[in-house]
Amino acid sequence: MATEHLSSALRAPASSRPYAKARPGYGKRTATGQRAPRPDDFALMPERERYIAGYVDRLPDGAAMDIKSLAKNLPLYGQMAVSSALKALGVAGHLRRVRCLAGEGDQVRWVSRTYWSRTARDNEWWDTFLTAQGSHSTPEAAPAPPTADAEAPAPTAPTSAPSVVPALRTQATPPTASSPTYLALAQLGRLDTRLALSAADCRALEPLAAEWFARGVDADYLTQALTAGLPAQVGSPVGLVRRRLADKLPPLVASSPTHATTDTPKRRLLAECTECGRPGSPEALPDGLCRPCRTTPQEASTAPPAERDVHALVGQLRDLTRLP
Repeated sequence: MATEHLSSALRAPASSRPYAKARPGYGKRTATGQRAPRPDDFALMPERERYIAGYVDRLPDGAAMDIKSLAKNLPLYGQMAVSSALKALGVAGHLRRVRCLAGEGDQVRWVSRTYWSRTARDNEWWDTFLTAQGSHSTPEAAPAPPTADAEAPAPTAPTSAPSVVPALRTQATPPTASSPTYLALAQLGRLDTRLALSAADCRALEPLAAEWFARGVDADYLTQALTAGLPAQVGSPVGLVRRRLADKLPPLVASSPTHATTDTPKRRLLAECTECGRPGSPEALPDGLCRPCRTTPQEASTAPPAERDVHALVGQLRDLTRLP
């Protein structure tokens, strides 16, 4: 009975179960180098993590991996339980959350993805894999707008009197090109809704942000500096961004000829903390967790018993689950 419990107790829903599909560019991505599925996959994980891991493993690429979507399709567990299970699976080496650029031209945007590995991986493997994904991948093109049905009848032009609308009013006004500074500020709201800025806000803050670019930083650096450590509620996004642009202005560093002629590849992928979503480089988030979310021994001693048990159990299982 014990062997049966470890291998297959509490099976995850079958793959034929309806699943939520993420928007184009978002959702699950399967990591490379996967071994073939086996009946005892995740057998050493706790019951809840084994159940959720089995369901996630069967999801196709592009399926929604956010907590709400998973909880909606897993009747045994709510959002809090799913969140804790995903954190444990990240620590065990099965998943990493990332933000990466997708799109082309002026339509580039940050999207959220979850890389999943049936084979548990250590931090060094994930760092190498995610760094390669960010440096060698190109942004995905946004889906083309739907075309009209070829069999649909074409609209017929009116045969009555010509239109009285002046010709100048029927011409589309060409869009004005936006600066990289403006685009970086406009993307803040899509990255974190607490920093949603209007077009007027972006224009007002553009000179302050341009000073950052003049000091040698790029859009990724600016985004991380403005979004790190946000309060739970932001009453005035434009006021907070204006204050941070002034208070966190980077120092002016003289550029040397050697550095000026060297093209540093722009980071196109940021890892995300599985617990709080804080962005950072892959090597700065071991086990998929930022520093505040990694429980210290002092914090663990004061945590509720159930929470302490989860961390202790994951710590014991990490080496066991990382099979060659």
